Amino acid sequence: MANFVENRNSLCTPANKAGLTQTIMLSLSMVVIAALVGADGLGVPTLRALNQVNIAKGFEVGVAIVIVAIVLDRLIRSSRD
Repeated sequence: MANFVENRNSLCTPANKAGLTQTIMLSLSMVVIAALVGADGLGVPTLRALNQVNIAKGFEVGVAIVIVAIVLDRLIRSSRD
């Protein structure tokens, strides 16, 4: 089973992994837009902070989105090595 996983990961080119990283970043940038149409998740507190002009809450939620993006990017990069 381990050989299968190693072979499967080795077939993934750097261009494919870069595309996957870009897709994850695009989906994270869409959380606020998704909240505008009624989706739950991290975009709802962001939208509330924008509507209430609450700078501290907006900053807090923005940092949370950035941390999620960094963690997911590091996970993708660790599988690349």
